[in-house]
Amino acid sequence: MRIGVLALQGDVREHVDTLKRLSCEVVEVRKASDLENLKGLVLPGGESTTISKLMDIFSVREPIKKFVAAGNAVFGTCAGMITLASEVIDSASGQQSLGLMDISVRRNAFGSQLDSFEEVISFDGASLNVAFIRAPIVERVGESVQVLSELSDGTVVAVRQGNMLATSFHPEITGESFVHEYFLKMASSAA
Repeated sequence: MRIGVLALQGDVREHVDTLKRLSCEVVEVRKASDLENLKGLVLPGGESTTISKLMDIFSVREPIKKFVAAGNAVFGTCAGMITLASEVIDSASGQQSLGLMDISVRRNAFGSQLDSFEEVISFDGASLNVAFIRAPIVERVGESVQVLSELSDGTVVAVRQGNMLATSFHPEITGESFVHEYFLKMASSAA
């Protein structure tokens, strides 16, 4: 399966490596033409404000929106979740999300880089060890959004809406592949 990883900033390599281990052909997406013939796209973690600016500089914002609107699968981790959200509660000046997923998120909800942590969570029936690094949380989910994972206090950290998947956490950092496998199933049945 041919999957793209938005390669403008962030933990691109970790997603590429995970997808290659799952026998995907991986395309690092830096321009609109890189989206051609992909079954899915990963929006990696990183710095959401920087990713927002770079999407405009590299003219990929609208092509990504069209890619997702056409029914192709997209998976956003951490900053990728923020990028997909319809509302960023505490957005930085000039930051624009894609506004595709009917969720409201709060950036850096767990604190600074020093407050990063790993936690075992339940995701679609599996128990996974994942990393939270300056992670967002979902404060509101729309009617068509399915909650896939919550922390023990009820904090929503993974959601799905149709062909879109988003997680607050980084499964690729801890070597987990289950969430990527879930995404690949979405991609194989999308569009």
